[in-house]
Amino acid sequence: MTIPELARRAQAASRVLATASTAVKDAALLAAADLLVDRTEDVLVANATDVARADAAGVSPTVVDRLRLTAARVEAMAAGLRQVAALPDPVGEVLDGWVRPNGLRIRRVRVPLGVVAIIYENRPNVTSDAAGLCLKSGNAAFLRGSSGAITSNTAIAGVLREGYAKAGLPEDALVLVEDTSREAATEFMRQRGLVDCLIPRGGPSLIQSILDNATVPYVIDGDGNCHVYVDAAADLAMARAIVVNAKTQRPSVCNAAETLLVHEAVAAELLPALADDLVGVELVTDERAAALLPGAALATEDDWANEFLDLKLAVRVVGSIDEAIDHIARYGSGHSEAIITGDLASADRFTTEVDAAAVLVNASTRFVDGEEFGFGAEIGISTQKLHARGPMGLRELTTAKYIVHGTGQVRG
Repeated sequence: MTIPELARRAQAASRVLATASTAVKDAALLAAADLLVDRTEDVLVANATDVARADAAGVSPTVVDRLRLTAARVEAMAAGLRQVAALPDPVGEVLDGWVRPNGLRIRRVRVPLGVVAIIYENRPNVTSDAAGLCLKSGNAAFLRGSSGAITSNTAIAGVLREGYAKAGLPEDALVLVEDTSREAATEFMRQRGLVDCLIPRGGPSLIQSILDNATVPYVIDGDGNCHVYVDAAADLAMARAIVVNAKTQRPSVCNAAETLLVHEAVAAELLPALADDLVGVELVTDERAAALLPGAALATEDDWANEFLDLKLAVRVVGSIDEAIDHIARYGSGHSEAIITGDLASADRFTTEVDAAAVLVNASTRFVDGEEFGFGAEIGISTQKLHARGPMGLRELTTAKYIVHGTGQVRG
């Protein structure tokens, strides 16, 4: 079936979803979650095919980690669907309302976007996360995953579609494009009139392809070149724990820290201790940090700008909070930035002056996540400013409609 035909099927389903009750949507999500657990073995067999193909192709361990599913990860996907079912339904929420002097009653109400298209790379859990969030927010999910995860994605989508049907919703509430060619990806981005919003989840090459080819509205789920700045007034034990967590807890994700900035007043005490903590992490540094970290290589200009997504960390000693903020302004991607400090004035300056979707004080960048924010499974983390920014949960998958009630008024 062609991409436009698949998009039209999703569009037809979106009209049904837009008027579906919360109870029916929740029932569909719970049915899909139960079925996903029941079919865990089938999903894992499909995933093993993708993992074996990736291993044979020499794909990096980081990418294979994103691709690999386990029984626990399948259970987590099902738990994500249940969590979304338990969240308040944003559709129909009255955002505000007022009465004009002429008697017109105006309300602004939250409504679904329609067809939300997601194009993503080797993360089969995105299939479940995206489908669940789209369903609860009244949208049809039009999905196009990578060739590397196609067997997993097809299996997961099949289970979810069956679960939706059991609850009386159209299977086409989730439509997966199985053509993983580059040409199909480009065509997927150009379904103007059928797709209401496109969300890419992937690396720089995918984002560039969206910028070059998309003809539909899109929200960029961008790079996470995230920084942790340790201020002169930081609690150094806290700083060590946060830096280790931000870098190593899961280095292959977009909210992992990639650069550490340390105030010169605490660098001599902190950096050697952190080097002992960051076992297995490759450190690249500026010249001042190198003097405190024997054996570390000097960072290149690319190192400051790159999202490593691996056990690698760029380290720089700065002379002031101004220097730290300037560094972030130059190299940051607008995702998540953290300051470790006991000084309220420094914290206020950092949160006010740093331009990012999320700015944290005395907490790991790993908390910038839809589930950790209480949104349930997220569709992505937007690094742009329109129409969504930061973790995208249910509300970010809706738009607003003005509803106006009159009693026969005409405009003079």
